[in-house]
Amino acid sequence: MRRIKCFVTCLLGLIAFLGSADWVQAAAIDQLVASAKKEGTVDFLAPSSWPPKGVGILGEAFNKKYGVNIKLRHNPSEEMARDVAKIIMLAAAGAEPEWDVMVVTDAHHATLWLKKAHQPFDYASLGVDPKMIYYDKGTVSFANQLVLPAYNKKTLPSQDVPKKWEDLLDPKWKGGKLGVSVATHHLSRLAVGLWGEEKGTKYVKALAEQKPILGSLGNLYTRLQVGEVQVVVALISGFIFEAERTGAPVVFAEAVQPMIAPAYHAGVLKGAPHRNAGHLFAVFLTTPEAQEVLEKYTGYGSAFVRGTNTYKLVQGKKVLYMTAEQAEPVDRLATEYGKILGFGK
Repeated sequence: MRRIKCFVTCLLGLIAFLGSADWVQAAAIDQLVASAKKEGTVDFLAPSSWPPKGVGILGEAFNKKYGVNIKLRHNPSEEMARDVAKIIMLAAAGAEPEWDVMVVTDAHHATLWLKKAHQPFDYASLGVDPKMIYYDKGTVSFANQLVLPAYNKKTLPSQDVPKKWEDLLDPKWKGGKLGVSVATHHLSRLAVGLWGEEKGTKYVKALAEQKPILGSLGNLYTRLQVGEVQVVVALISGFIFEAERTGAPVVFAEAVQPMIAPAYHAGVLKGAPHRNAGHLFAVFLTTPEAQEVLEKYTGYGSAFVRGTNTYKLVQGKKVLYMTAEQAEPVDRLATEYGKILGFGK
């Protein structure tokens, strides 16, 4: 009987605790919503591939969820590294950041983190999964790119499709048949997360000997479609989503493993004029409502939110995720690999 009473007492205590935790979380959200409502605006930088219609629907869902009327102003990013450099220069000059929130990759946010450019926030208190909180509470991971070699299925014979990363070093690809993008952090992730720096650097040097065509991801995607390159060494899944949407014959070399999974993070910048609205927007991006809109209009969802297409795609696959501890070497090697490949010459 005593055991039963003890069990019942513990159970009631647990229920009371959980109820209290829910109340505390709800109160924290209400407080942030009230502060965000006073600010009324979020200026956020995000990829230029985010369509205006999708951003509009995302804004409607955001306002509906929290009962607010906050204006979302999307500033399209064409070159994330350049945008990060701009924020760092403004911070060094003591100037206000150009945006409240930056939606860029985890590698780009690593640079901001190392420069202490984020405005930290206790996102866990609002129910965000701790696995999705990075950089000393400075950012929230809400979506994952998937990165693999990509090719034009109409022009590349099936027997030539790469089956592993090392296949791209075959002499048959020499002389402008490969495309390598300015997003060299994809290659540094392979070095840090799989091969080690020695092997990774050796791989990049061998890749440079192939005399690849260099460019932005968008430029290389276009060149792949028209046959100017045969394989893009590392293309992001957003372009595969775009190819499926438009009927372009660009696909992933799906046999290649591991799949690299850079994350899109939302981070509020130190000194942001609408920081509360920015934090609320960052939290919102992790919710099912936001995930549904993002996957429909950008092709990106979180690998850690059950039910998303991205979550389903990574099941059973070998996937490379970057940890905060890897941020410094990934950033350092990305710069080094850019020089080896010939960017900035």
